[in-house]
Parts: sequence; C-alpha cells; structure tokens
Amino acid sequence: MTPTSKGLAARARELSLTLTAWPSVTGTADEAGFAHKLAELLAALPYFRDNPDDLAVLPVPGGSHARASVLALARGTGSRTVVLAGHFDVVPVDDYGDLAPLAFSPEALKAGLIQRLRTTGTFAQALDDLESGRFLPGRGLLDMKSGLAAGMAVLEQFAADPDRVGNLLLIATPDEEDRSDGMRAAVAGLPGFLHQRGLEVALGINLDALCDNGDGADGRVVALGCIGKLLLSALVVGKESHACYPLDGVNAAYLAAELVAEMEYAPELGELAGREIAAAPTALGMKDLKNLYNVTTPGRVWAFWNVLTQRRTAGSVLAIARQVAERAMARARARVAERARQLSPDGVPSEAWSRLEVTTFDAILARALARDPGFRRRFDARAAELATRDDLDLPTRSQLLTELAWDAAGAEGPAVVLGFAAMPYPAVNWDEGAAEDALKQTVLAAMRRTAAATGVAINARNYLPVIVDMSFLGRTDQADLAAIARVTPIWGSSIVWNPAMAGFPMVNIGPWGRDYHHWLERVDQDYAFRVLPLLVWNVASDVLRQPPPS
Repeated sequence: MTPTSKGLAARARELSLTLTAWPSVTGTADEAGFAHKLAELLAALPYFRDNPDDLAVLPVPGGSHARASVLALARGTGSRTVVLAGHFDVVPVDDYGDLAPLAFSPEALKAGLIQRLRTTGTFAQALDDLESGRFLPGRGLLDMKSGLAAGMAVLEQFAADPDRVGNLLLIATPDEEDRSDGMRAAVAGLPGFLHQRGLEVALGINLDALCDNGDGADGRVVALGCIGKLLLSALVVGKESHACYPLDGVNAAYLAAELVAEMEYAPELGELAGREIAAAPTALGMKDLKNLYNVTTPGRVWAFWNVLTQRRTAGSVLAIARQVAERAMARARARVAERARQLSPDGVPSEAWSRLEVTTFDAILARALARDPGFRRRFDARAAELATRDDLDLPTRSQLLTELAWDAAGAEGPAVVLGFAAMPYPAVNWDEGAAEDALKQTVLAAMRRTAAATGVAINARNYLPVIVDMSFLGRTDQADLAAIARVTPIWGSSIVWNPAMAGFPMVNIGPWGRDYHHWLERVDQDYAFRVLPLLVWNVASDVLRQPPPS
C-alpha cells in the first residue's frame, strides 16, 4: 500500500500536537509518565490490539522517577527490519516567562509570541516566521516531537497494510537532553528483543531536528551519519603561594588561563570531511577549587571542553590535546620568567616551574596504584558512591576522582592532568563495501524521489552536525571505547557501557526549524508535516524491499 501524502501529513500534524501537549521536561515526573501515555496511544491501534507482545515498555535505570522507553514493532514478512528512533524529553520552559503556561500549546503560544514580539520590536525574523504561518512554535515541537510524530505516522500506515514487506520498529526514549540514559537502556535490551523475534536490522532512521536560520537548505537534510562528542578535561595543579610572593609558587589559575586560551577553537582539534566541519573545541567550564576567599593563589583548577569528531579516534584527540597543553605550558613558563626579569634583575620564578608536566589520568592512577596497591579498592568505593549523587554532574564526579588519584600518587605539581569527564557520544560512520554502498544508494534514491514528488529540495550530507542519541545505535569502535575508558575516571561507575549491541547503519531524517532550546523554538510546518513523513516512508519501505546482500 502506498500512502497518500495528504493522509500522512494530516496524521503527522495531529500526532505532533498531541505529543507536544504532553509535558515531558527531562528529569521530571511528566517525562516518566510520557512513555506510558505513548504506549496507551499505540496500544489502541488495531495492529497492537491483535499483537500486544510487539509493544514493550522498557524501564530505564537511575533517575529520580521511574522512566521508561517504548518499543513498538509492526511485523510483516521476513526478518529485514528498519528502526525509527527518537526521544520525547524536552528542555525546561522557564525561559518563556509569562508565556510558560502556553509552552505546550502551539497555536495559543503562537498568538502570544506574536503579541510579545510586536510589542517589544525584537527578534524580527521570528516575528516574520510566525506571522507568515510557515512556522509553528512550541516546546519540543521541533526538538523533536514532530520528528517522533512523523515516525509514528509511518508506523501506523505500515501496520495497517495487509501486504507488509519487512518489519518496522519504533524506539521512543527519554533523557536525550541529559545523559542519553533512555537510548542506552534501550540499546541494552534491543538485542534480546530482536533475537526473540528473529529480526535483523538493515537500517536505523533517527528522527532528530536540525536548525537553519536561512532558507532551510541546511535543515532539509538526510544525514548519513553524525558527529561524535568527547568532553576533554584537565585538572590543573599549581603550587600555592601568598599573593605578596607570587614567584614563590605557580598560580594554577594562570596556568589554566593559558591552557584555555590555547585550547579555544584550536584548529588541530577541528575536523574537516570535505566541506563538512566538526567544530574545533570550546570551553564549557572552568573553575578554581578554592572554597573560600583568601590571599593564597589557587592551587587547583578544573576545566573541560567540548570536542567534536568525525573519524578521529579518542586516542588521537588526547594526543593532540597533550601537544596543545604542552605548548600552552611552555608559553606560561616563558612569560612568567620574562615578566619576572622585567620587574627585577633578581626576579626568579619558583624552581617548581621546572617540574611542570602534562600527563593523563591513567598515568596518575598508575602512580597511585604503584605507591599503594590498596588504593584501587578506595578509588572504586568512592566512584561507586559518587555514582549515586544525583546532585553532582558527570564532570564534577570526574574532577573529584581525578583529585583523589592525584593526591594518592603523592605528586607535587605543577601539572596538567588530561582525561575525559563525561559520556562519550561516538561518531557514526558507514562501513566501506558493496553492500553498504547499495544501501546508501537506496536511501539517496528515495530522497530524490521524495523531493520530486513534493517539489521541495532535500540535501544529503555525511554528518549530522549536532550531538544526538543515534551515536548509541550506530556501530562503535570497541578499541576506541577502551582508549576512552582508560582516561575517564567515572567509567564503570557513573558511566556503564553495554557492549551487547553491535550497531547498524544509521541515517538522520528529521524536521527543521529555528531556535531550539529557546523560547522561540519553532518548526517549519510544511516540511515537518508534509514532506518529512513521506520521506521517512519512502526510505523505510525502499530499504525493506531491497534484496538482502548475498
């Protein structure tokens, strides 16, 4: 059965507004309840009334509320399966101010925003977008409930077809906006779910959104993979001194300032694939670790950076970061020495500068274990305790464990200790080979057919340029994960990685709009409701009909 574009569009819009009306801010009871509402909605479909075992609600460990993911499978012939994936949690609504009560009611919110923007005379593009009728606002409508709704509309249409070829599986998850607990838990349960039903995944379609402040050309995209993300961290250790005698010590705040300046958008850590850029690093946090004011120079500073990857390994990222840090420390040493000479012929910086080293977390941990083999037990106990602390984010837990290892190693400093401090998001790439090339060509052909049918240009690119849950569905380099684990203090405690899922080829096909994570979040209605569901349908159905590789 070939669906009518009009029928899919109407259902996609209806589902988008329904899902948006259900609040689901990350970490709240509403988010936890959303999965059950979604399951009830799906359970009412004739297919799932007849096949209740193909609808599953999977618990998601951790968190303050009993969260869950939803797996909904419509089975046809054979084992070949396409996965549709999306998250249903959204960021908070506090930024809407007095319009917060309307954040989940797109039509009412639209009227309120137009009135506000006319009154204030600000955000001219947003006002034009909303007055034109092309865009519809709402918290989560763009990111990413209209994408999830498109997947649901396709699933419903597929399930209603008596001549179904292949199988379609929808995975809807919480927590994408925090630690991706939902998708990681779903991935852990997915092999068993598929094995019990004799299914093999040919392709995964992630349904997440893109932003474009122009004409939409960079938003109407089929992405054949996605960037990866690492949170590079540094514990910067100095030597404390009285502020009246700064040359007697090494100011950790100054070392950190040089390091952050050198690391900010360092070209060596950017990555370019053709004309597609994985942006160079930017600092996401820096703080000295003094608890109270005094006139002693800071002894320690904690800093961390967002580092994006395409094909570069974590080991390469760490090696390049080490070179950047060594360059920054050499400059710091030379600059302090020169300034000391400028002030006084006898000005000599502390001999501690000669000990300044750049090292890594695993090297410091090895020193601590060599000094005290019993430290492993204490370290693991502390890591396990920190894993229960919902009041501490992952970088802070990593900071505390890095400091613990540093102290146990008995090192004096000064030093820069590099590592990774949060959940890695692996880049998703396709393998080389005839089978995957044929699959890719099937996807691109369906994209071109949809563009011709709708009169809307759709572009292809190799990497979705944002961090998304599809990182956990795509294929993962196990050796690279091992390299990450060695320098991630919270690996195995706050970060538990389930290696059961081998991953499969992934694309991202989602809505586009503007200003997500902002009170002007809005979606392009024509693309989200008319083009997107047809595009997802065409890609999924063509892949399911493609002969399996011989």
